[in-house]
Amino acid sequence: MPNNQQIGKAGELLLQYKLLLRGVESAPMTTDSGVDLVVFSPRKQEAITIQIKTNLKPKPAGGKGKLTLDWWIPDTSPAQLIAVTDLSTERIWLFKLSEIHDLEMQHPKGRYHIYMTIDPTMRPSKQRRRTFDYEFEQYRLENRFHELF
Repeated sequence: MPNNQQIGKAGELLLQYKLLLRGVESAPMTTDSGVDLVVFSPRKQEAITIQIKTNLKPKPAGGKGKLTLDWWIPDTSPAQLIAVTDLSTERIWLFKLSEIHDLEMQHPKGRYHIYMTIDPTMRPSKQRRRTFDYEFEQYRLENRFHELF
């Protein structure tokens, strides 16, 4: 079983791999300054900074609930983009920090809590907050690549 540092590095490498397959170069930062990866967009001719948060696999919400992916993001992240990854499915979602705020995720103590329920049988409740993984499809790397890079 990988430790937390190995899980984090695997998420970083997964994003680098998927970007490289699309012709986009990137480089990891050597220190933990809130930016994990610097990406060069050949189309935009600019560098883009990314903070990456990674889950090995979904876990029961609250220890007993529905399978959920969740990530904690500092609301003062210096990165331009936030990438959240699920290693079990090799999925990556990309957000601008302002988008996380607009999604009305939980926001305790200076951090955003992004979470996605992984259960295809569940349907959204009357609340409008997004909570199901299929509701975040527009933020998937595959769907945002041309917009962001």
